[in-house]
Amino acid sequence: MMPFPAILPTGALLPEAILDSEFFGILATFVALNSLMYATLALLKVLPRGYGLSRFNGRNRRVENRSIYPDPPTPDA
Repeated sequence: MMPFPAILPTGALLPEAILDSEFFGILATFVALNSLMYATLALLKVLPRGYGLSRFNGRNRRVENRSIYPDPPTPDA
Protein backbone atom coordinates (compact mmCIF):
# COMPACT_ATOMS: atom_id res chain seq x y z
CA MET A 1 0.00 0.00 0.00
CA MET A 2 1.31 3.42 -0.99
CA PRO A 3 1.22 6.23 1.56
CA PHE A 4 -0.63 9.39 0.56
CA PRO A 5 1.60 12.30 -0.40
CA ALA A 6 1.74 15.18 2.04
CA ILE A 7 0.67 17.69 -0.63
CA LEU A 8 -2.35 16.81 -2.75
CA PRO A 9 -2.61 18.29 -6.22
CA THR A 10 -5.17 21.11 -6.28
CA GLY A 11 -5.41 21.73 -10.01
CA ALA A 12 -4.22 24.68 -12.07
CA LEU A 13 -4.05 27.75 -9.86
CA LEU A 14 -3.56 31.10 -11.51
CA PRO A 15 -1.54 33.90 -9.99
CA GLU A 16 -3.37 36.72 -8.27
CA ALA A 17 -2.26 39.22 -10.91
CA ILE A 18 -4.19 37.35 -13.60
CA LEU A 19 -7.29 36.87 -11.43
CA ASP A 20 -7.46 40.60 -10.65
CA SER A 21 -7.03 41.71 -14.27
CA GLU A 22 -9.85 43.41 -16.17
CA PHE A 23 -9.74 40.81 -18.96
CA PHE A 24 -10.33 37.97 -16.52
CA GLY A 25 -13.29 39.82 -14.98
CA ILE A 26 -14.87 40.36 -18.40
CA LEU A 27 -14.26 36.73 -19.32
CA ALA A 28 -15.81 35.52 -16.05
CA THR A 29 -18.86 37.75 -16.62
CA PHE A 30 -19.29 36.45 -20.17
CA VAL A 31 -19.06 32.83 -19.00
CA ALA A 32 -21.57 33.45 -16.20
CA LEU A 33 -24.12 35.12 -18.51
CA ASN A 34 -23.63 32.44 -21.15
CA SER A 35 -24.25 29.73 -18.54
CA LEU A 36 -27.42 31.44 -17.31
CA MET A 37 -28.72 31.80 -20.85
CA TYR A 38 -27.99 28.15 -21.65
CA ALA A 39 -29.69 26.98 -18.45
CA THR A 40 -32.75 29.16 -19.19
CA LEU A 41 -33.07 27.80 -22.72
CA ALA A 42 -32.67 24.22 -21.49
CA LEU A 43 -35.36 24.78 -18.84
CA LEU A 44 -37.76 26.30 -21.37
CA LYS A 45 -37.25 23.32 -23.65
CA VAL A 46 -38.14 20.88 -20.84
CA LEU A 47 -41.25 22.70 -19.59
CA PRO A 48 -44.57 22.12 -21.38
CA ARG A 49 -45.73 24.72 -23.83
CA GLY A 50 -48.25 27.27 -22.63
CA TYR A 51 -50.91 27.99 -25.20
CA GLY A 52 -52.97 30.38 -23.11
CA LEU A 53 -56.16 31.63 -24.69
CA SER A 54 -55.01 31.23 -28.29
CA ARG A 55 -56.72 27.83 -28.33
CA PHE A 56 -60.15 29.32 -27.84
CA ASN A 57 -60.13 32.29 -30.17
CA GLY A 58 -62.58 32.47 -33.06
CA ARG A 59 -60.24 31.10 -35.71
CA ASN A 60 -59.73 27.78 -33.97
CA ARG A 61 -63.37 26.98 -33.19
CA ARG A 62 -65.37 24.71 -35.41
CA VAL A 63 -68.73 25.78 -36.78
CA GLU A 64 -70.31 22.42 -36.02
CA ASN A 65 -69.58 19.75 -33.47
CA ARG A 66 -67.49 16.93 -34.95
CA SER A 67 -67.35 14.82 -31.79
CA ILE A 68 -68.58 11.22 -31.66
CA TYR A 69 -70.71 12.30 -28.70
CA PRO A 70 -73.47 14.59 -29.98
CA ASP A 71 -74.45 17.74 -28.15
CA PRO A 72 -77.66 17.55 -26.15
CA PRO A 73 -80.61 18.82 -28.17
CA THR A 74 -81.39 22.49 -27.68
CA PRO A 75 -85.02 23.50 -27.24
CA ASP A 76 -86.30 25.44 -30.23
CA ALA A 77 -87.74 28.79 -29.26
